[in-house]
Amino acid sequence: MALPGRLRRWSLARQILVLQIVIVGVTVAVSTTIGFLQARDLLTDEATGVATAVAISVADSPAVLDALDDPDPTETLQPYADRVTAETKVDFITIMSPAGIRFTHPNRSQIGGHYLGSISEALAGRTYSETYTGTLGPSVRTITPVKDPAGRVRALVSAGITVERISSRLHAQIGAAGLAGLIGLSAGVVGSYLVGSRLRRHTHSLGPSELSRIYDYHEAILHAVREGLLLVDAQGTLTLCNDGARELLRLGADAEGRNVTDLGLPPSLTELLASGENRTDEIHLTGERVLLVNVAVVRSGSRSLGTVVTLRDHTELQGLAGQLDAERGFAESLRSAAHESANRLHTVITLVELGRPEQAVAFATAEIKAAQELTDRVVAAVREPVLAALLLGKSAEAGERGVELSISDDTELDDVGLDERDLVTVLGNLIDNAVEAAMSGSPPARVGVRITTDGRSCLIQVSDSGPGLSPAAAQEAFQRGWTTKGSGRGIGLAMVAQAVRRLDGTIEVSGDAGAVFTVRLPLPVESRP
Repeated sequence: MALPGRLRRWSLARQILVLQIVIVGVTVAVSTTIGFLQARDLLTDEATGVATAVAISVADSPAVLDALDDPDPTETLQPYADRVTAETKVDFITIMSPAGIRFTHPNRSQIGGHYLGSISEALAGRTYSETYTGTLGPSVRTITPVKDPAGRVRALVSAGITVERISSRLHAQIGAAGLAGLIGLSAGVVGSYLVGSRLRRHTHSLGPSELSRIYDYHEAILHAVREGLLLVDAQGTLTLCNDGARELLRLGADAEGRNVTDLGLPPSLTELLASGENRTDEIHLTGERVLLVNVAVVRSGSRSLGTVVTLRDHTELQGLAGQLDAERGFAESLRSAAHESANRLHTVITLVELGRPEQAVAFATAEIKAAQELTDRVVAAVREPVLAALLLGKSAEAGERGVELSISDDTELDDVGLDERDLVTVLGNLIDNAVEAAMSGSPPARVGVRITTDGRSCLIQVSDSGPGLSPAAAQEAFQRGWTTKGSGRGIGLAMVAQAVRRLDGTIEVSGDAGAVFTVRLPLPVESRP
């Protein structure tokens, strides 16, 4: 019972090595045994054939019939038998009378004695073969009749080859077969050892139970983790894809084994997976998601084995970041307003101290009216609180940067049932992009915002006084990495396009002297009048 437990503790490579050696050894032993038996039968058949041919040739010789009429047939037949024996591969030729009395024999003392063996079938006129122990030991022999022209049996001829001679030839072949078997066994053992060594390197000398346990853990982890995990080999073929990655990238069941260029992923993500380079916390967009992607290259020495890619869903985080940006913008506008109010209050106090109360009242009234006008207008026109806060915040931020942000007179938006996070993403990023473009154009820098509904769709239009976009730039504007600042890391407009797709809307870009971005979003059926 102790041995099986010890065997189970062996590594998989050692177990396979021992198994291969046993299989090779058994195969060589069985093959050698079968070869030995076949060689023995073949040599026996060969000896029988030779003996038969010699016996029939001697029986058909006219000299034998002539010698039988002599007073002493031995005097003629013995030299003839000796000569034929020397010229052929037989050990003896015995010519005898029908009564079995020998006329010839290799041992002269046996001449005249009675033949040892069966002669009944030969007397009946038939040729036959047998293995019999005679005066020379066990032999394979053939007995055939000698007939006269009338068909009478006048004598019998027996030709044979001793078993000892057959065995000596068999032993020679066994030696060659054994040497070949030994070479085969040695080659098998060496091959098994090399295979075992390679397997040991790949399995890290782990046993079957350990490998099975690691595989179970591997499967459990792959299916349990929510993050996406991809393994891409050095040729760009996807070799592993867990459930999280399939869900995040909308991959089919046949994704594994295909090249990353054939998976239908966005161009930026396809380029990243095929690059074979280390990347850290890159944001990429799919049709519906914002993904944080990390790529780590796996190396063996200086050779690249492929890459490990992890994907995390940042869609919700980006939406919350957009809301936070709106709230922060609103807080920033309040801070700017408070700062301006403090300046105006100091001015009013100074005018009162200078004894000019009428001017102080007039100044305060005008400033309060101007400050409140934009707020009242935005709040009255945009009755979606988050978007109203976003517009006020972006207006204050643009003002601090020297950009005039104006809202069209026909701007009006109620609660239309669209996802407010997507609206914040669209409007916020379009305004940010317009402010950047306006600052790079000729002064005065202006940004215009228009938001209207016609009962079936919502229209968002943002224009700027910047240098405008060429047709080629307009086509690339919504690709990840495009930016007006030329840094190659822009993602705002790509997120706008993603949000518009989620809302089943459309987006257009026009304008040479300043860009105009026009977004149309269909309203939910329940929100239509």
